[in-house]
Amino acid sequence: MSQKKIIITGGAGFIGSNLVEKYLNDDRVEKVRVIDNLSNGYYSNIKEFENHPKFEFFEEDICDYEKMLELTKGFDLISHQAALGSVPRSIENPMQSTKVNIDGTVNILYAAVQNKIDRVVLACSSSTYGDSPNLPKQEDIIGNPLSPYAVTKYAVELYAEVFQKTYGLNFVGLRYFNIFGPRQNPDNPYAAVIPIFCKAYIHGNEPTINGDGETSRDFTFVENAVHANDLALFTENKEALNQIYNVACGDQMSLNDMIGLLQDLSGKDLKPHYGPERPGDVKHSKADISKIENLLGYKPQVRFKEGLGKVYAWYEKMGF
Repeated sequence: MSQKKIIITGGAGFIGSNLVEKYLNDDRVEKVRVIDNLSNGYYSNIKEFENHPKFEFFEEDICDYEKMLELTKGFDLISHQAALGSVPRSIENPMQSTKVNIDGTVNILYAAVQNKIDRVVLACSSSTYGDSPNLPKQEDIIGNPLSPYAVTKYAVELYAEVFQKTYGLNFVGLRYFNIFGPRQNPDNPYAAVIPIFCKAYIHGNEPTINGDGETSRDFTFVENAVHANDLALFTENKEALNQIYNVACGDQMSLNDMIGLLQDLSGKDLKPHYGPERPGDVKHSKADISKIENLLGYKPQVRFKEGLGKVYAWYEKMGF
């Protein structure tokens, strides 16, 4: 196989920067070009790579189609991680989430068509399942979306499917289930629950839980997301292309149980405060990962307890 040139949009973000690190050290890859406007990502996530011979960084906005057309020319693969995440953010500013997540993605998809890119891998979301009560979540059974964010991420999937049928663009959509790990910033105003809780325990502060703490998620360590992206970008199984997959561990962890693990990790018996549930949140989430296992050969690399230990140690080391 000849070496590939890869675009990573949102490469200064949490998941994107972990992908950048992987591909800079991958013999299959000739060049890694990061496109990120740093509205949501942090240059500090990729600063250590700036002198790497394979690395390029462009501080540009995916909402600028002409610039995306220019920057994707001559590349083989696109890993499209750029997005405005967060359900609460989308409720506060649905216009901005729609512009970036839908318009920006259409720009990337159409630039890929024009530049004859081999394949686009898309960061999708488990929020697409909405109010569907089915557990575990199967890719072909979704409910009604519960937030503007969920609508935008479902629209991304629909656009990819239409672009495949209309233009022949190959894609893979990865529905992430609560990814966590190193480079996920606990100080972001829309930070996820694990970085917030880790920081609270490191500093000896009692965390606040939205709801009764029995809310459960299929928390997924970032190494598993990197593994899934890699399989999606490089699979030679044609049947695996133009599909949507869950990216998770197939496990379920309640917030109360997570607090117990953090008490053990920190050695601090800090009890949480309980507040009101957040609008737009689903109560329970657990993925069926049989499709991605069967078609892409995916296997969870790191289970929750091990991943929580790794990321807690990382936050301690980084001084958050």
